[in-house]
Amino acid sequence: VMELCRPSDSRLEHVDFECLFSCLSLRLLLRVFSSLLLERRVIFTANKLSTLSECCHAVVALLYPFIWQHTYIPVLPSAMLDIVCTPTPFIVGLLSSSLTQLNELPLEEVLVVDLGSNRFLRQLDDEDSILPSKLQSALENVLERRRELANDRGADSISDTGHLSTIVSEAFVRFFVELVGHYPLFITAEREDGYSSSSSSPAPCSFQRERFRKAIPSKTVRRFLEVFMETQMFGWFIQEREHHRQALRGLFEVRVQEYLDSINENEHRRVNRFLRGLGNRMKFLSKK
Repeated sequence: VMELCRPSDSRLEHVDFECLFSCLSLRLLLRVFSSLLLERRVIFTANKLSTLSECCHAVVALLYPFIWQHTYIPVLPSAMLDIVCTPTPFIVGLLSSSLTQLNELPLEEVLVVDLGSNRFLRQLDDEDSILPSKLQSALENVLERRRELANDRGADSISDTGHLSTIVSEAFVRFFVELVGHYPLFITAEREDGYSSSSSSPAPCSFQRERFRKAIPSKTVRRFLEVFMETQMFGWFIQEREHHRQALRGLFEVRVQEYLDSINENEHRRVNRFLRGLGNRMKFLSKK
């Protein structure tokens, strides 16, 4: 008997987050993650094609609900190496055998990550200071406990990649909920009489950018948002919700609604729930 099962959420299909953790330390992974949030140029290098493709695919999946809007080539042929000289953002996977050629190219502000030796071959030296420190610490704490949390959820073995992937994905989703989960409060529709109405209205919606940013009490989070809001990832995210908000029902939207329902009207600007022990309150995808 052959039994074929699809994941409860298709976002996790063909995604192996443990491949990332086996190649990169948690600290290094978060530095790469933070660089991608600012849409920087990142090159991954490894000896094996499978390692490159799996890690590139996994790191892009970490960005959910945001979608990488730029060049994405999990395995770049050496004949096309000149692509990494482009001034636009990219995620590229490169075999280690091409490193000699890479070093001869005029690279500027490029992050080169060696998956084989768990280190940066090139970096900008500010990667540790990109993410708000408290949010980063909370996220790091949960990821360090991912195996323990997976076992609590019912994983059959320590190598149950399905449960581990769910834990990792949910941790990053919660990170983004705490960062931008208040966005529905600042998407409003304009009525014909010129007054704002509920965002449930079929009228075109607009995003109140500055009010959204200033609603965060933390100065460090506001500073990060100021830069993150200028990325194409964030722009596309808001544009989709301005035009199709009622049709969006993914995991992130579910978690955002839970987040907004869990706080009263006077607390919606607070961003401290994530900091009070994210792992203890984390809600995982239920089996369908």
